[in-house]
Amino acid sequence: MNIMKKISISIALAAFSLSSLNISAADAPNLDALLKQVKEGAVKDTKENKAREAEFKKNKARQGQLIKEAQAERARQEQISQQLEAKFEANQDELDALKIELEKSLGELKELFGVIQTASSDVRATFETSLTDIEYPERSKYLDALAAKMATGDELPSMAEIERLWYEIQREMTETGKVKKINTDVLVQGGDVTKKDVIRVGTFNIIADGKYLRYNRQTGKISELPRQPEERVLSTAGVLSGAAAGSIVPFALDPSRGSLLGNLVGVPTWWERATEQGGVVGSIIMGLGALGITLGLIRIILWMLLGMKVSAQKRKPESPSKGNPLGRVLAVYQDNKSIDIESLELKLGEAVLKEVPKLSRLNTLVKVISVVAPLLGLLGTVIGMILTFQAITLFGAGDPKMMAGGISTALVTTMLGLCVAIPTVFIHSIMAGQSKKLVEVLEEQATGLVAQSSEKQHQS
Repeated sequence: MNIMKKISISIALAAFSLSSLNISAADAPNLDALLKQVKEGAVKDTKENKAREAEFKKNKARQGQLIKEAQAERARQEQISQQLEAKFEANQDELDALKIELEKSLGELKELFGVIQTASSDVRATFETSLTDIEYPERSKYLDALAAKMATGDELPSMAEIERLWYEIQREMTETGKVKKINTDVLVQGGDVTKKDVIRVGTFNIIADGKYLRYNRQTGKISELPRQPEERVLSTAGVLSGAAAGSIVPFALDPSRGSLLGNLVGVPTWWERATEQGGVVGSIIMGLGALGITLGLIRIILWMLLGMKVSAQKRKPESPSKGNPLGRVLAVYQDNKSIDIESLELKLGEAVLKEVPKLSRLNTLVKVISVVAPLLGLLGTVIGMILTFQAITLFGAGDPKMMAGGISTALVTTMLGLCVAIPTVFIHSIMAGQSKKLVEVLEEQATGLVAQSSEKQHQS
């Protein structure tokens, strides 16, 4: 076992020697040349090792000197460190004593500086939500610096800083009561930025060109509201935009500085209520209402024109025209003058009956719409209540917003049904009255013609 181990070590050393000398069997022409190269490499390595040993022995003394110098420097630095620690402790004691002396000397001023610190923080919060920040953005930097200085407790505010804080508070109070015009950049609908004369109403609202604006304090930009409030509010902004300096005009002021205006902007219009909150049922009701009212008005206008033609025909019975119902009845009379009274009466009655369906056309449809509309509104009410109770079942009754959709559907559809039924009932009454009036005229004229013919026959 030992013999094998020695052989392995010898082989490894030989391989290492060959690799370190970069010698291979391929480079030597024969074994003798290979042996010679190995010998020369071993001699060369021996010389290099001896040279390294001599260099190391030569520098050994220098290395010892360097170690001694390093140890001396370490001792010197340790001594300096001890001195600095002692000085730090002395300075700390002196600093503590000075702080105690400062607190004693401050006395009541300490409470004053505390009040100043609290006031600066409150004023900073007020300025962040004020529209005057558009004109005076530099005051925020001053307040931030003052708050940072007061927070450390190591420095006291100067008289100039205290007076500046007083000045900023007083200026904010003064600007609150002013209506001021400012020329600045405004982001309009469409993404364009233009220069406009912006009117600031105290610290409550800003308007331009008769429109309400909003101020984004994070970006420092003024932009138009994506949607303006209703006309009764918006009209006051237009009045103020065109008012002369010093004049007194009405203006819809938002004392909440944006909250009320945001609520007004979010209020849906009547059309949005009908189309969005009414749902499918509401759309059907509006469609039927539009159809019934349109047809009714058209028929009323046509019957008014037809009544004028009938009145004109009554004044000229001897020349009947087939362009109106009475003219067609008179034409039947003219064609059948010579027949007996009974036959003439039947002929005229038949002619009148032919005109009745034309005169009462669409009356039934408008009447059906006036009846169906409130029923559809009732259907929408039932659907809305079902949605409301489903929301209560799923989310409880704690959040009214979850039930608002169903309640809106119930109320809006009921309103739409009544809004359609009421005018269509009136329109149907007018239509029925006009058609009945025309039919009565035809019957009256037909009866008169029969009586006239009867008298002629009796005279003859």
